[in-house]
Amino acid sequence: MNASSGPLLFARYALPPTELGYCGPEDWHAFSSLAKVSDQPTVDDDLRRLGRAFEGALPYLDLIANVTGIGDPFDRRVVHAYWVGNHLLDEVPLLDFGNSLRDRFHSRIGSGWVDFTDVLTPASVPHHSFHVLAVYPWVGLLRSGQSEISLRVLDRCRIRSGTVVERFGDFALVRFRPLVLVGEIIELGEESTEVVRVAHPSVVGEVAPGDVVSLHWDRVCDVVSRSEANAIEGYLARHLEDVNRAAGDGVRRSAFGRPATVGP
Repeated sequence: MNASSGPLLFARYALPPTELGYCGPEDWHAFSSLAKVSDQPTVDDDLRRLGRAFEGALPYLDLIANVTGIGDPFDRRVVHAYWVGNHLLDEVPLLDFGNSLRDRFHSRIGSGWVDFTDVLTPASVPHHSFHVLAVYPWVGLLRSGQSEISLRVLDRCRIRSGTVVERFGDFALVRFRPLVLVGEIIELGEESTEVVRVAHPSVVGEVAPGDVVSLHWDRVCDVVSRSEANAIEGYLARHLEDVNRAAGDGVRRSAFGRPATVGP
């Protein structure tokens, strides 16, 4: 992973859905511009201020920071835990995680709350993949017949890892494993390739064939190590198991939230 501050690392992963209009501060132009200027000493403070507008991500960052004693939700270690995954996630007690989810998201989820808690297991941790699979409504929509668009949104909204095959200008051809639906089970399919945008070369740095990268929506967020890619996919697998178990148990998953208000 390229060296960067916590706020800048947060911006790398939060920018794709922000620029696509799915979440983030009203002044997303300022957020986008600040993320591309990494050498100014005031950038971190401004990114922190704008970063607090991410109502979906912030509860997880606050929880990880508070439980671990780090305190700062935009500390690099905390940000890395949420988007990529590291040992801090397993330091969060399940009871604290469940209480935080109830306090932060219950009012937004409404009637889907009972279903939502059924997905929570001892393996669940405050990682972005949990938010995508268990708090967003897309898994429920997927299994209610809207499979094509729901599966595509899930696949793009999750953080995924891939390997750069070719680089051309601001784009790259990346090899990765997409999500597929087999009956009621969501799993990783065979390797596929996709052309993605190298979101902000001034921040991400050089991206070359053979690099392992993290992706959010249709953009490269960062060059990552193999162990970081394994963490991204490992935490996804953990939470896929949770939602697939819930489907096997017959849990009704018609609505888990409202993407416009829950955030990234």
